[in-house]
Amino acid sequence: MQTHQLLKGKKGIIFGAVDAASLAWHVAERCHAEGAELVLTNADFAIQLGDIHTLAEKTNSPLIACDATDTEQIQTLFEQAMQHFGGSVDFILHAVAQSPNIRRKRKYDDVNYTYFQQTLDTSALSLHKILQVAKKMDAIAEWGSVVALSYLAAERPIHSYVDMGDAKALLQSICRSFGLVYGADKHVRINTISQSPTRTNATKNFEEFKIMQVFTDDLSPLGNATPESCADLCAMLFSDYTRFVTMQNIANDGGFAATGLTDSFINNSKFVELRKDERFRD
Repeated sequence: MQTHQLLKGKKGIIFGAVDAASLAWHVAERCHAEGAELVLTNADFAIQLGDIHTLAEKTNSPLIACDATDTEQIQTLFEQAMQHFGGSVDFILHAVAQSPNIRRKRKYDDVNYTYFQQTLDTSALSLHKILQVAKKMDAIAEWGSVVALSYLAAERPIHSYVDMGDAKALLQSICRSFGLVYGADKHVRINTISQSPTRTNATKNFEEFKIMQVFTDDLSPLGNATPESCADLCAMLFSDYTRFVTMQNIANDGGFAATGLTDSFINNSKFVELRKDERFRD
């Protein structure tokens, strides 16, 4: 891995790493390689079920359990992280999401509203809670950076993504609204990244994930973005090279979000077969 020490001297908190397939895991590895000191955190049950202890050893980082929906636990996390670092943090990654409705294969027009609230609380409101607690504690250094992982479903409905599309839309709204306040007060910048469909522990419950992955890869001029490229982008957004980038949703998707139709998609064997359909006849 080629490094440039973009984050030398910086200190950050990584929310949401579970195992080596997690995007947060890749981000933590890249930030560590770029010279950052880290604190890793996740909910206690996720720590027990995952392999985050291996990541903690690999990056020489303390691991602190925290339910990102609980403001008291968030406050305790910041207190312990600031004590460990000897001061405020420079960056935060929010990679926290879950949908009980998706896990239970509910349809969008038949959601359980208790589950829906849990989806919004875990996947979106947790970012607001983290930022609100951090601001009150002055836990993020001036010109600090916060990145939350989002998805295109915030802008376009994706079949079987159920209530997570609404959660990602709320996540992006919080990014803009809190970015306005935190930016004016402390020059803290807040952005989201919409990543290509990426195989993680979370996406295994998404019925049509493999279809989406093939579809977006065929339709993207550059192909699907890799987890490593997402980590590279996060490191850049945490660095001083992006000090004036804030309140943005950045598509790391090989161009998919901006593409209509490509030659490769038109010439795909499955599409060629589809063109035999009577709808293509004069």
